[in-house]
Amino acid sequence: MHEKVAVIGSGAIACGLAAVAAARLGDAVLVARSDDSCVRASRQTGKLLARLEAEGRIDIGTDLEALAGATYVVEAIAEDFACKADVLARAGRYAAPDAILGTTTSSLSVADLALASGRPERFVGFHVFNPVTKMELVELAYAPQAPEDVRERSRELCAALGKTGVEVPDVAGFVVNRLLFPFLFDAVRLMEEHDVEPEAVDRCMTLGAGHPMGPLSLLDFVGLDVAIAIGESIGADVPARVRELAADGHLGKKAGRGFFDYEDAVALRKS
Repeated sequence: MHEKVAVIGSGAIACGLAAVAAARLGDAVLVARSDDSCVRASRQTGKLLARLEAEGRIDIGTDLEALAGATYVVEAIAEDFACKADVLARAGRYAAPDAILGTTTSSLSVADLALASGRPERFVGFHVFNPVTKMELVELAYAPQAPEDVRERSRELCAALGKTGVEVPDVAGFVVNRLLFPFLFDAVRLMEEHDVEPEAVDRCMTLGAGHPMGPLSLLDFVGLDVAIAIGESIGADVPARVRELAADGHLGKKAGRGFFDYEDAVALRKS
């Protein structure tokens, strides 16, 4: 079955998923919150399609009625249960009866979001990783009501997008974040307890452990506000240093500063 993918959201994950869907399937829909968000999403998805050296059409707008023509709708907004539940409930009213609804949550209960959507039997946790254009894994988690055809179509969509879908339990953090974030937070504690420079910590893990990105750079890339939310959801001990940086507005790469400085990158992105 050829899926028509619609994405709700305009951030990095939403734009990345829409771009990959358009590049691999020919077209996609992106529903943003405001006209300004549409402009930013149009600019970002255009850049991503150019990097992929792919052609594809993405219909971008603010009206949820655009979901009616989609067969697979994925919500990719902020990691907040109330916000996601509201958007999914409204999406459930516009999507076609046989359409599958998905969420890119990395830490919230898929079963609870499925109930909030109003169609738990047509629901999936579709956790893609940033940058979506490069990362291969999709963690697939299901509500108990999800039948085999929903699971099969989700696996097939992953393959069509050039990714590998792996079924994981519906627990906070799934597999990757459940294992990853305690390690990232341990790196922060080691740095502080032994007065190690952030660059040294990251260099040790990239050169000695073969990691593509050091733990402190990865925290900056994820966003320290997001890292705190994930840490709290999985019951991990979030270091005080992470909370202090976030409270000061130093949320990582997207804000221009975290454990490292990114002011030039932010200025370039705004130009």
